[in-house]
Amino acid sequence: MITLTEPAAARIAGQIAKSNAYALRFAAKESGCSGYSYVMDLADKADEGDSVFESFDVKVVIDAKSLEILTGTQIDYVAEGLNQTFKFSNPRSTNECGCGESFALETQANS
Repeated sequence: MITLTEPAAARIAGQIAKSNAYALRFAAKESGCSGYSYVMDLADKADEGDSVFESFDVKVVIDAKSLEILTGTQIDYVAEGLNQTFKFSNPRSTNECGCGESFALETQANS
C-alpha cells in the first residue's frame, strides 16, 4: 500500500487537475549512489499489472516491480522556509544518500 499525507494529496491533486491526468504514477528505479531513486510523474491511465491506491481522493498508480520496493511508503509534502518538497517515508529503506535523492533497501544493506 502507498499512502499520501493530506498536504501531499492537495499538491498532487492540483497538478492532476492542471494536466487533466488520471493519477500520480509512483515508481522506483535503479540509480543514484545508494541504489534506487523515487520517480513521480502523472499518468493518464493505469496500465495492465499496475496497482491503484487512493488517499484523500487522489489516485496513485504503481507497477508491480516498484510495488515490491515501495510497499508501505508514505509520501508527504513539506515546506521548510522557502523550500517545498516531497518527502518519502519508506519502511524498507535502510540508508539514504547525503543529498536524499536515492535510497538502499534492507536486502542491499546486508549484501
